[in-house]
Amino acid sequence: MTDVNPRRRATGRVTLSDVARAAEVSPITVSRALRGERAVDPALVARVQEAAQRLGYVPDPAARALASQRSTHVAVLIPALSNALFVDLLEAVQRALRPAGYQTLIGITHYDRQEEEQLLREQLLHRPAGLVITGFDHSDGTRALMQRSAVPCVHVMEIDLGPGVHCVGFSQAEAASALTRHLLGSGRRRIAFGAAQLDPRTLQRLQGWRRQMQLAGLHDPALEWLDPAPSSIALGARMFEQIVDRHPTVDAVFFCNDDLAQGALLAATRLGVAVPGRIAVAGFNDLTGSDQMQPALTTVRTPRHEIGRQAARMLLALMRGEAVPRTSIDLGFELCLRAST
Repeated sequence: MTDVNPRRRATGRVTLSDVARAAEVSPITVSRALRGERAVDPALVARVQEAAQRLGYVPDPAARALASQRSTHVAVLIPALSNALFVDLLEAVQRALRPAGYQTLIGITHYDRQEEEQLLREQLLHRPAGLVITGFDHSDGTRALMQRSAVPCVHVMEIDLGPGVHCVGFSQAEAASALTRHLLGSGRRRIAFGAAQLDPRTLQRLQGWRRQMQLAGLHDPALEWLDPAPSSIALGARMFEQIVDRHPTVDAVFFCNDDLAQGALLAATRLGVAVPGRIAVAGFNDLTGSDQMQPALTTVRTPRHEIGRQAARMLLALMRGEAVPRTSIDLGFELCLRAST
């Protein structure tokens, strides 16, 4: 068999033609053999696979998409991998897409609309078959790219009933309203709201808390404790210390994320502040460990696994040109009422 030295190529990349020469078959036979088509003789498949492995051949997905007019990649844009919420969602998306033959191109936007736009621009160069994108707060450039590309798209974590929009999520504002109503119903009156990151979904939770406090005639703007820094346990501890020091009449704090609330519970133990006797503490998302805190944390359980699964199923239907019975799926939320309130 003819061998080939991949180092002679200007790019250093072994091509499908190199494998074809090494295996003494045509490039189309290599392509069919590596795709696992049954019509190719098993002996030829073995010869092609041996040559590909020996040369270190890695298929070019972009070239394959151009040749077949069908991509096997789905672009997924999420704000962060440091947030367990999005890790859970991403895992569910991948589990649903891989059995259907699709792989994910993951982009991390860091809650930045311009970074999201640049990532989408780059990912569209790979001709993705579909797109999963977080929320609806996008730059004009991102909206234009999505419209011009005509790539099937599903939005996650929020819902929108507008025409032509495909989304899977829940109402962030209503979830926050429900938890605030619980705190009010338990007799709390001076309820602070602690938030970090200040991304669109956090601000929707702020709106839900604010609406309920205003309806009760108890809203105090001074109790909106907002910090644009990334959410963390350490920040939650600092926030709690500041709130109880500067507002001693506060009898509950609703944190926009569980990591902030977990930090608050640790700070309360350190400061000797009784929870929930002196002050109630609540969080959002029911992250790992919240039910193991002392006391166990009251929070909102969000269906991120199911959001990812349903979004992937919806996108698969769109990519196949199938009808989608429901373009907007509201999966709701669950109040986890525990000992911290």
